[in-house]
Amino acid sequence: MVNKFEKNTLRILFIFGIGAFFNLIRKPPMKDWIIIFLLKSYIASILDNFFVKKGYIKYPVNLFKTLDISALFSYLIFPITCIYFNQVTKNSTTKGILLKCLLFSLPSALAEHWLEKNTKLIKYKKSWTSIHSFFSIASTFLMVRFLMTIIRWAAQKQQ
Repeated sequence: MVNKFEKNTLRILFIFGIGAFFNLIRKPPMKDWIIIFLLKSYIASILDNFFVKKGYIKYPVNLFKTLDISALFSYLIFPITCIYFNQVTKNSTTKGILLKCLLFSLPSALAEHWLEKNTKLIKYKKSWTSIHSFFSIASTFLMVRFLMTIIRWAAQKQQ
């Protein structure tokens, strides 16, 4: 039987995520935030699906039974966090971007570590650890940030 704590945690995160999303996209430039949201969702779902299929991560409890990945994390929480990251690094130097990446990735990895140790929401398998999660989170933050730099540059060049 599925633990009520896990289901309630997912429901609270879902409601929080929807509210945070609508709050975030109100800040200009909205099109950038939507692009970031979609890019991060796409990248996270590919990576998550890969690691689940390879047996490194398992999500025993889901809000959506038809998906074997954490839809809430890949399609809502992670992309919202990436929008925040891009908002605070929009005018940062490379050093500032890397420092802020650490400040965003470390709490995310620590939260995932806590969830893995104390709930049935995520389980690490094989050789997967919180260190792997940290590096995958940080690398995708940086990847999306880099892609947005290219997109903004290309858009300015077109004008």
